[in-house]
Amino acid sequence: MLKLRGLVAIAICSIAASAAQADVKLPSIFGSGMVLQREMPVPVWGWAEPGEQVTVSFRDQSQTAQADAQGNWKVKLNPLALGEPGALTVKGKNSITLDNVLVGEVWVCSGQSNMQWSVNAALDPDLEKASANFPQIRLFQVPLVTANEPQKDVKAQWQVCSPATIGNFTAVGYFFGRDLHQILDVPVGLIQTAWGGTRAEAWTSPDMMAKTEELQPILEGWKENLAHPKHIQAQKDYEAAVVKWEESAKAAQAAGKPAPQRPKAPDITMTSQHYPSNLYNAMVSPLVPYAIRGAIWYQGESNASRAYQYRKLMPAMIQSWRDAWGQGDFPFYQVQLANFRPIKPDAGESDWAELREAQHMAAKTIPNVDAVCITDIGAAQDIHPKDKQNVGKRLVRMALVDLYGVKNIVRQGPTFDSVTFDGKKAVVKFDTHGANLVSYYKEPLTGFAVAGEDKKWVWAEAKITAGDTVEVTAAGVDHPVAVRYNWSDNPQGTLFSEAYLPAYPFRSDTWEGVTAKNVKP
Repeated sequence: MLKLRGLVAIAICSIAASAAQADVKLPSIFGSGMVLQREMPVPVWGWAEPGEQVTVSFRDQSQTAQADAQGNWKVKLNPLALGEPGALTVKGKNSITLDNVLVGEVWVCSGQSNMQWSVNAALDPDLEKASANFPQIRLFQVPLVTANEPQKDVKAQWQVCSPATIGNFTAVGYFFGRDLHQILDVPVGLIQTAWGGTRAEAWTSPDMMAKTEELQPILEGWKENLAHPKHIQAQKDYEAAVVKWEESAKAAQAAGKPAPQRPKAPDITMTSQHYPSNLYNAMVSPLVPYAIRGAIWYQGESNASRAYQYRKLMPAMIQSWRDAWGQGDFPFYQVQLANFRPIKPDAGESDWAELREAQHMAAKTIPNVDAVCITDIGAAQDIHPKDKQNVGKRLVRMALVDLYGVKNIVRQGPTFDSVTFDGKKAVVKFDTHGANLVSYYKEPLTGFAVAGEDKKWVWAEAKITAGDTVEVTAAGVDHPVAVRYNWSDNPQGTLFSEAYLPAYPFRSDTWEGVTAKNVKP
């Protein structure tokens, strides 16, 4: 029944599209109030009658293309500079005018729930909304949809940032974009495409999933799950429930009453938001190749049980986006997982620590990728820490230093450089990124652990011995061979830089972790 209805809907849409094919059309990523990326070629594309000439004009330039046999056309505007709002026109057999178009910095804001987390749900939502009068910040929010094949469009529109529009927008994205706007004094366009609870493989292109050997267990796991009798039955039950819901909704409408809540789809289905590539297809592909400066990403909680696999998955996902956009190795900044879960009394293993490690390792795998550390602003009982303001600030630090040439900014907190072992001591050297080491509280520092050849971890005492060096010792460990810092779900380490940015978790060993053998969802 549902499949038949879907085929009918597709047929109706196809007839409507065919009837209107003569009209020049644009995907919704192009609209009045949008921001176009400065200082690089700007693709503009859409659909028209096959063979139709289409001209795109903005400011003092015009570019023309001819629609191909399928009705697709694309032009590239020459690099644009900052300036007053203008109108972009698209002319074929009909004409489209987009007003109030700005040129500035465009960033994609993606990931799972901590990126989707809205200003309304973050710290001080009343104050943040009341002060959100930024007519040069523009917002584009992609709806939560899935697809098994790459899509060409989404139902969304650009909005001007204001107290009335910012509440449901990504808090991390907004605070990042607001700081960029205020520091650089340029327009900023923010594209939110995020969905809570989702996994990185759902955001990775089908081609990349298919050709990456280390990701095949994910596809195999889904194939096995979909074939399991209980999941087949769950899908049948869901389809039957939807039929009943449609009848109830129709009856409620006729009676002037609210419709009942639609049944929730099972997670193990090819239409699930967790299914490989479904979010790339529906929530990333329609944005490509809109010119952007880069992307910020907050995700990983749903992949923590397969953290070792994430070492390959995350670079593959990023590369799949870069391949699709075709504008080179654009910057991609991740947010490491916050501190979460109960504080454990013993030093030991942690899947969240291994996921943070995988996030940091991506920077060494492909260019222009990094991660910010937020292990000081999480909450033991809340997987969605409310302080999104500081997350945005830490992301913007990297962008300002890497891309915009802003001086006197500390890029990030201290990161592990090397360790030497001298008898009972482990001497750890850090890259301080321009700000000397300090203890957030009084010494001795907390968060360090050492182990001998027996691989048994013992909490250690640590002290800063130079601006970039920490000396670590532990009672009972006479010959340490490895050192770790903040290697836990909810780390409580107190090593910071003078900029009060936290030192990144690290380990000097390469011993097999708890997620090393986990490869299937």
